[in-house]
Amino acid sequence: MARRAAGVVALLSIAVTSMLAVGEVTDRDARAAHPGDDRSRGARASPGAPPSATPSTTPSAVPHTVPPAPPGRPDIVLILMDDFSLELLDTMPEAQRMVAEGATYDNAFVVNSLCCPSRASILTGQMPHQTGVLTNTPNDGEHPIGGYEAFAAHGNGTRQFSVRLQDSGYRTGFVGKFLNRYSGEVVDGELQPPPHVPGWTDWQALLGSAYSGWDFESTSLDADGRVELTRHRKPPRSASVARRDRAYAGHVTTRKAVAFLEEQRAGDAPYFLEVATYAPHGQIEKAYADNPQFPSAFRDRAAEGDPTGGNCGTRPCGELGLEDLVGYDDPRGDNAPTYLLPGGRTAPAPPWRTNELTLSDKEALTYYRDRARMVQSVDRMIKEVREAAGPDAYVVLTSDNGFHLGQHQLNGGKGTPYDSDSRVPLVVVGPGVVPGVRHQFVNNIDLAPTFEELAGVRTPRYRSGRSFAASLTAPEAPGARYAFFEHTYAMAQPGEVDADRGSGGTIDIIPSYVAIRGEEGLLVRVDLDPSWTGTDHAYELYRYDRPWEDTNVFAEDHDEPYARDLMRRLRRLEGCAPAECRAAVS
Repeated sequence: MARRAAGVVALLSIAVTSMLAVGEVTDRDARAAHPGDDRSRGARASPGAPPSATPSTTPSAVPHTVPPAPPGRPDIVLILMDDFSLELLDTMPEAQRMVAEGATYDNAFVVNSLCCPSRASILTGQMPHQTGVLTNTPNDGEHPIGGYEAFAAHGNGTRQFSVRLQDSGYRTGFVGKFLNRYSGEVVDGELQPPPHVPGWTDWQALLGSAYSGWDFESTSLDADGRVELTRHRKPPRSASVARRDRAYAGHVTTRKAVAFLEEQRAGDAPYFLEVATYAPHGQIEKAYADNPQFPSAFRDRAAEGDPTGGNCGTRPCGELGLEDLVGYDDPRGDNAPTYLLPGGRTAPAPPWRTNELTLSDKEALTYYRDRARMVQSVDRMIKEVREAAGPDAYVVLTSDNGFHLGQHQLNGGKGTPYDSDSRVPLVVVGPGVVPGVRHQFVNNIDLAPTFEELAGVRTPRYRSGRSFAASLTAPEAPGARYAFFEHTYAMAQPGEVDADRGSGGTIDIIPSYVAIRGEEGLLVRVDLDPSWTGTDHAYELYRYDRPWEDTNVFAEDHDEPYARDLMRRLRRLEGCAPAECRAAVS
């Protein structure tokens, strides 16, 4: 296992080799994570963006008076969903109200479409190779490369944006899912509280047992700031729907969030609240024997034997079809990567998509509808949170990653650089926000500096992201035209929540890659050597004058101007020297 951790160096040319001693980095260092990340006025949307990327409600067509920014420092709420795919946004009436009243970013992406690396990047504003959180699980106990163990080992706790907000006078609250593997140890048969996480005035994390929806533990802080545990036991299956639903993790999260907001509104200090749902992530173990893979609240479920019933929000569940899943069942024979040989020649490379397609059409449709039912509890939470926060608070809605469900002939999961997995919703409402769609490119590493700018807090130089706060009031403000991605291959380990079919059955086959997305295309450099001892680089290139990543055109297009531009920027990212890419980890 120690060899595996050491072998991470071979996975990404930009990766752990650049991790030097803890310390602030220069402006040049911060820019290194976004090489060539040019800013332009009103960068246009990608021509091939999936229809679901732009919600059905047309914000500009809805009359709305923009409230002025309140005096003083604003309150801020982040609602972070889990494994949320964009086609679900159209089913959520309250989310659609946010779209109508706020700023919608149709080119919002995550730097890594896997839960733990993505969440660590949101909290720190840094790329995974800078946080050291490369996977969901540690993989090596002494030298963890993922999970909460890696987050803590590399000192990310003190680099969270919440620390700077708290130090500046904000009351900071966290409710819901934190990071994979954040849990206590069992001693003499009793679960002990997990470690204290800095930067949070109110710490109410729901532990990983909440994946199942019921029967889980949550944290709180006592008067001395020590972490305490509360057990939320599930009611018997024979209990009423109201009683079972009151114990549902999504509804418990809502009550905790609303209680925090109501308490803060009675005080004088500004607040920041992150509400992180487990929905619509699949369950790990069944809390009730008849639970579906994606367990919604009981009030939203269909009657037994009725696949088209239940609550799917704005649409009848029976109207949700596989045609909504952009790229579903697309043949993968033309997606194999391509080698780039000396002299600009190319040659076919072996495909990495070699999984058996075990997800049937019936299963995919069932999962899709169940996920739509599952997010209705999130939609109700949006309404309650906005009401409790009031009109003077900024409320941000996004996800840690997307989710493929038969697209690219991959079984349900995430981890790829494709739109299904890397493109996420990003909607912001609040004082002074001008309603409408923004086309600037935004990565989730841009959230931390945005929150800091809104709060009037100086952003430290080691943040790799850049604030998009200016575009809230000026939709055509200069913004990014590129998004960068990275992913580290690792075999699923015991405790990996995304290794089963319902949550990510193909996670083990996705190779390490670095990638760049622009208006015209997506360039991916994959490493086909799974041994962690060397590299075997090949390329995929997709054009966005087509509706999804349907055909790898690297062989014919690699010398086209747009492709050369992407390659140049990708090489600047992968080839930066340690002094330029210096990470703030040991």
